[in-house]
Amino acid sequence: MTMATAPTSGETVSRRAAMAVLAQAPAADIEHGLDRVGTFAFNELRPTETGLVMLRGRIGSDGAPFNVGEASVTRAAVQLETGEIGFSYVLGRDAKKARLAALCDALWQSQPHRTAIEQYVLAPLRDAQQRQQALKRAQTAATRVDFFTLVRGEDD
Repeated sequence: MTMATAPTSGETVSRRAAMAVLAQAPAADIEHGLDRVGTFAFNELRPTETGLVMLRGRIGSDGAPFNVGEASVTRAAVQLETGEIGFSYVLGRDAKKARLAALCDALWQSQPHRTAIEQYVLAPLRDAQQRQQALKRAQTAATRVDFFTLVRGEDD
């Protein structure tokens, strides 16, 4: 088993960004990318679980916080044979997606596998998400209405 070193702040930011991509991706797309990386033995540290979290909101930037409602969240924790531990929390009840995201997190922390995870899993997911966002922006821009005011010459 290898000893894990403390992550740098840059690694923490990169890891968060990777997990944000995985959180928005469909499970099938994550699985397809992982298939290209290879198969890995891992142990589930605890069974994948689904529960509820309370969503909090506030009106404006200075309003008092209030409970909006609850949302289903599924969490997973896995450990590779080399010792890296991956965690994930995903919105909804998709246990497979939570497990796959946790596996990607553990592999991303492993220096020998990080490049493959970035290349075959995260990069295609980022590209697909950016294309989807660009499409939404284009559809929104197509409905944009520009209002302008005509200046009458007699109001001098």
